[in-house]
Amino acid sequence: MKYDWELKKVAKTVIGEMVNLREGENILIYADTAADKQVVDSIAEAAHLAGGVVCLFWYETRPEVGIEPPKPLAAAMKASDVVIELAEKYLIHTRSYHEALRAGSRNLCLTGMTPEMMVRCIGNIDYPRMVELGDALAKLLQEGDKMRITTPAGTDLTSQIGDRPVFHNSGIISKPGQQSFLGGQVSWAPIEESINGTMVFDGSLWPPEELGLLKMPMVFEIEKGEIKNIKGNNEAKVLEKWLRSFDDPNMFKIAHFSYGFNPGARLSGTILEDERIFGCVEMGIGSQRPRFRGTVGSAKAHTDGVMLNPTVTLDGEVIERDGEFIHSKLIKIKEQL
Repeated sequence: MKYDWELKKVAKTVIGEMVNLREGENILIYADTAADKQVVDSIAEAAHLAGGVVCLFWYETRPEVGIEPPKPLAAAMKASDVVIELAEKYLIHTRSYHEALRAGSRNLCLTGMTPEMMVRCIGNIDYPRMVELGDALAKLLQEGDKMRITTPAGTDLTSQIGDRPVFHNSGIISKPGQQSFLGGQVSWAPIEESINGTMVFDGSLWPPEELGLLKMPMVFEIEKGEIKNIKGNNEAKVLEKWLRSFDDPNMFKIAHFSYGFNPGARLSGTILEDERIFGCVEMGIGSQRPRFRGTVGSAKAHTDGVMLNPTVTLDGEVIERDGEFIHSKLIKIKEQL
């Protein structure tokens, strides 16, 4: 088994330090048939050894992300104290997911996790220091407003954060109703009407299933938070066809921005990891989760794209230059990390 010993150690961290499972708690681990069985089994074993009441749920892989889960799974999500999502076609945009949070379950999304990713992005890094960097970055963004993002590939995008919340997805949850993801990301939804300019994905984009690591940059013209034009090679045509297939205008709207800063992440074609590349900026398109307090709302699907080596200016002050954090409130933590 690949990384068998290392995986067991990291799974103990997931259970004990990330979801903070307490003895006797009901923990649900669900996965679709595209998920990695070794990862599922290692986390389930760690949960059992920690004294949790473990329930595993496997189901067939859905054609798209955001499709409602089977009814027995939806009921189990609401009845569990802790939920860990390992399904590749994730459920975070579904009604059932949000009903489970309202019912008090705490949810950690590790969609598409592989053994290599789990070891690199959790086990082999200074996790507390990464959380410290995320806290500092989230605070800096929350106190700011006007943002400009440029990249060597051609991005030149402006937006405003306004009074929208900025979320640090630390991966650490301990209270009922909390949700998080693999550490190394902060996310927010800018004021939609303020998002204007050119957005270029040059790292990866997924879904649709045919895409992942991008062979050529994909160029988007954005007006008031809506995609007006997509240019590029055949990959751009694949994406546009996929977006139009839903016959849903919200599929052409920007749902959120995210900052990546996990030192173990590398471009792999797995979006959970790709959008945490250190210093990258990621954009979500389509369905928008309620916690962002935006105006897009739900859509029939969601996709995420990654921009590499950005230069980011917040209220006229440079936070990051060419993928390197240079702001005084970030640089020391970055160097220690």
